[in-house]
Amino acid sequence: MPDGRTELDRNLRVTLEYDGTDYSGFQIQPKARTVQGELERALQRLTRCAIRVQGAGRTDAGVHATGQVVSFRTDCSIPDDRLPAGLNRLLPQDMVVVDAERVADSFHARYSAKAKVYEYRLIRGGARAPVRGRFAHHVRPWPDVGRMGEATQSLVGTHDFAAFAASGGKAEDTVRTLTQIAVSEDERGAVFRIEGDGFLYKMVRNIVGTALEVGIGTRPMEDMVRILERGDRRLAGATAPAKGLCLVQVRY
Repeated sequence: MPDGRTELDRNLRVTLEYDGTDYSGFQIQPKARTVQGELERALQRLTRCAIRVQGAGRTDAGVHATGQVVSFRTDCSIPDDRLPAGLNRLLPQDMVVVDAERVADSFHARYSAKAKVYEYRLIRGGARAPVRGRFAHHVRPWPDVGRMGEATQSLVGTHDFAAFAASGGKAEDTVRTLTQIAVSEDERGAVFRIEGDGFLYKMVRNIVGTALEVGIGTRPMEDMVRILERGDRRLAGATAPAKGLCLVQVRY
């Protein structure tokens, strides 16, 4: 075997945090800067081997993560606990490996996941927010957050979410189970926290965009149920901007 490698073949689970502003999403694409592309490039430089990683969620362009999980196999000799430091020396400043651990051969970042947790942040429009504004959607006029929270409770449970899926998605089955939608508010803004067993293309952003219309009073609260039952994307609201969305946790 070449220097730096052993016969040891192990399956690793790595947690990533990244600012998605300047990425064309997670999934590798030709002639585009992606999270997967940057991570695989760093892995190849570190291990001297081409490694393909599997991500728990394919975050879209401009979407962030503090708890993205990837898995991959390697036979490099670098100890597990030294892998994050080695990769972080090679990764760009807007991405970091939080931790790495060896897992069972059967573990797969995407297919072993039981649930994902996303947060969507809103901040009050009109106020300058050079840091927070990079990771949140400015909203003006400010909505009734209580109404938004109440309206979205009708989405909790197992439903066909076709009406909240953007065109361009590849999922044939549009049934998903949401176990939690919580909306909190403070003097700086508001946060949606949504947990489910899976999400369709731009589903969270479409839910938030529709809820915002309820919050500012341009859409009745009962519309959420009507949209869900009709399954027509044209009935739902505008897609909320990507910069407010963050993948915060993957549950296994």
